[in-house]
Amino acid sequence: MKRIDLKRRAEWLSKAGILTEALPFMRRYNDQTVVVKYGGHAMGNDDLARKFAADIVLMKQVGMHPIVVHGGGPQIGRMLERLAIKSEFVDGLRVTDQATVEIVEMVLSGAINKGIVAAINAAGGRAIGLSGKDGNLIQARQLRRTKVDPDSNIEKVLDLGFVGEPTKVEGDMLRRLVAQDLIPVVAPIGAGENGETFNINADTAAGAVAAAVDAIRFMLLTDVEGVLDKEGRLMPELSVAEARALIADGTISGGMIPKIETCIEAVQGGAEGAVIIDGRVQHGVLLELFTSHGMGTWIRRD
Repeated sequence: MKRIDLKRRAEWLSKAGILTEALPFMRRYNDQTVVVKYGGHAMGNDDLARKFAADIVLMKQVGMHPIVVHGGGPQIGRMLERLAIKSEFVDGLRVTDQATVEIVEMVLSGAINKGIVAAINAAGGRAIGLSGKDGNLIQARQLRRTKVDPDSNIEKVLDLGFVGEPTKVEGDMLRRLVAQDLIPVVAPIGAGENGETFNINADTAAGAVAAAVDAIRFMLLTDVEGVLDKEGRLMPELSVAEARALIADGTISGGMIPKIETCIEAVQGGAEGAVIIDGRVQHGVLLELFTSHGMGTWIRRD
């Protein structure tokens, strides 16, 4: 008589249950575009990087159209250090002179971008690497920031060099690539109207891409669980108005503010919704998309 391994059967039943739960979400997202900002700890961990690549391929195979926009701050920092090029930050943004922007472009558009492309291809996908300069995909201008001098109370304009902000994203170009079953992987480098190269914050670039392609969802991977309330508990869902109120009362502070602002801009620009999730969690992208409980903090229109 054939013996039944009860433990293995329980595992099979569990996996079948996961697939059953995922089915309605797969139907919902079929033929829809999802933009994923990839960065932080998930990029620096080889195992997580392989799993992320496999997750992106799975999204494509079940009928979704993923677009990846990546960062690379730590890798840029290491290369600048090796080349003895000094770099400083102002309000979280790297001051980028001519020497620095050349290194930024080399690292982002070269080693990092092609590494992500290779990982997705190795997992069975068909990825194509792009810089925002390719085909003027991301057109940009110099980012202007001001700061009030605490002694004189005079507002001064900060010179961040070749730090840019998107002015236009060629969404049709990305749609054409997606229509050919390709997975675009975009480095956050922008093209200025006079041929300048601009270093764009990856979160900002990804949000602009999500708005330009009317993504059904913009997913921002980071190194925190999501938005926490004043007691440190995860807030699973926020409207744009609620998010702004939490910034105003100080609940959302520090580095989370620009991430929330990017999500708001993506939603108001055309994305159906945005979510901040913990990139350190294995298969976090799939858990957010294909389960009823999701992950992280979902930001929706009012």
